[in-house]
Amino acid sequence: MSSFPGSPRILKGGIVLIDPDSGALQRLIVLQYNPDSLSRTLQAQTIGPEPGDRLEALRLKAPPHETIKLDAEIDATDQLGASQPAQTVLQFGIQPQLAALETLVYPSSAQLMANNVQSLLGTLEIAPMEAPLAIFVWSQVRVVPVRLTDFSITEEAFDTRLNPIRAKVSLGMRVLTVDDLGYRHKGGNLFMAYLQRKEQLMALNTGGSFGALGIPGIP
Repeated sequence: MSSFPGSPRILKGGIVLIDPDSGALQRLIVLQYNPDSLSRTLQAQTIGPEPGDRLEALRLKAPPHETIKLDAEIDATDQLGASQPAQTVLQFGIQPQLAALETLVYPSSAQLMANNVQSLLGTLEIAPMEAPLAIFVWSQVRVVPVRLTDFSITEEAFDTRLNPIRAKVSLGMRVLTVDDLGYRHKGGNLFMAYLQRKEQLMALNTGGSFGALGIPGIP
């Protein structure tokens, strides 16, 4: 998509994949276009549903379950500028971009083959395959570990080779907290930094006055 000279650079949202142990970068996925909207839901983790339990009424047992949902668009038109990307687009359409997102929910072929070898050797217990740590980046104040929970693709146009050239991708993610990962995990550290940034932003909010609420104070 063309822009006027001198126009401000627009930051992109995306997903970063890192090794959960070393923190080494494995893959970087930048959204081609920022979605028009992003929805977030926070479900408080309170103590017990029992009414009348006065000792527990105000207690929180863990950070809330936060879910994030967005719809991203991918279009081959803007990728035909440079020679090498253009050749890739002409041959495969937007399948490389779709594959980068789809493989977020696949174990690698190497992991599957290794588990198959272990089963053939008679290994009694095969550990579930560990995925890279996914970090959702949406501005400098929202850098948060996530697990992909929902994923759907609508391919809307195709070239003569039946390669998709335009698509909409719906992503659903759940924020991973220290309750999920622990405090010593890289993702746990990222979550704590995310929470601390929220607290810093909260301190910038002036709040208001009782007069705005139409009351002189709390009786």
